[in-house]
Amino acid sequence: MDIQPIYGMPALRVGNMAVIGDLHIGIESHLTGKGFHIPTRTWDMFDNIIKIDEVSRLIVIGDIKDSVPGSNKQEYREIPEFFERLLERFDIVDVVRGNHDTNIEEFLPRRVRVHPASGLKIDDAGFVHGHTWPSDKVMECDTLITAHNHPTVMFMDGIGRTSAEPCWVRGSFVKNGKYPAVPRSFIIVPAFNRMLGGSPVNVEGTGLLGPMMNSDMVDIDSARLFLLDGIDLGMRSSLMIREKRRSNDN
Repeated sequence: MDIQPIYGMPALRVGNMAVIGDLHIGIESHLTGKGFHIPTRTWDMFDNIIKIDEVSRLIVIGDIKDSVPGSNKQEYREIPEFFERLLERFDIVDVVRGNHDTNIEEFLPRRVRVHPASGLKIDDAGFVHGHTWPSDKVMECDTLITAHNHPTVMFMDGIGRTSAEPCWVRGSFVKNGKYPAVPRSFIIVPAFNRMLGGSPVNVEGTGLLGPMMNSDMVDIDSARLFLLDGIDLGMRSSLMIREKRRSNDN
């Protein structure tokens, strides 16, 4: 099955399917509680999703909503309409449950197919959010596609100032001992909701989230990092930086 990032967007094209993760609808309500008054960006995400062409199926690999535990008014107001409108564009919409998706069925139209956190396998691709171990069946795939980490790559200039950009993480499985079979490779999908910022994967002393990405089954150091425009930055091990604490002096 052909798997390709969609240029300039944190989304994958997998055969006739589009794959995204980490929508975190409702995050603006939580930011309001911290003093940031930001209009909803939910419909901006929707507009970007329906721009994806040559696909008839959408797979969302977890964290539809932002609240955990519980839910907020924005989630109750926006998630049902969001998915009703997606069903007008896509023949099939799948949701693989993430760690923020407690009782997600309450929010979704009946036509949306909800799959357990242990994942979904379609042909030779497996789909999982990443906060828990995949099932044996999902691990029989050739490529495991996961989210949860909101990966970014951090850049540091000559005076120690940093910036970060969303990135793809592509790596290999190198060891087994837990499953009858394991995939050859994995892909970590950047968060679709840009309001989340992200977590740098190339800062010394910081690890990745989820049992799989913290196990010795995967070779994180040799994983390659790609920007959304397709630029291959190289192996993670060659991109590691030590983040310095700086004063406010300019």
